Amino acid sequence: MTTKLTLSLDPAVITRAKRYAKHQGVSVSAMVETYLAAVSQPVESAKPSQVRRRLQGVLKSADPAAYRRHLERKYK
Repeated sequence: MTTKLTLSLDPAVITRAKRYAKHQGVSVSAMVETYLAAVSQPVESAKPSQVRRRLQGVLKSADPAAYRRHLERKYK
């Protein structure tokens, strides 16, 4: 089920969004829904960012406190 939502946006933004949506083969509504779904996800279930995925396993310790101590020593 879908529900209508009224947004107030700058006309230039709307024009660019429509152009982009057409180029991508999606609707502006689908773009907005995808964006809002992504930003409203609980932090625990959010997918790791590409950078974080590439860096996983690089550090010897997965302990955030150890890494924070490392940075504090490095940048004293």
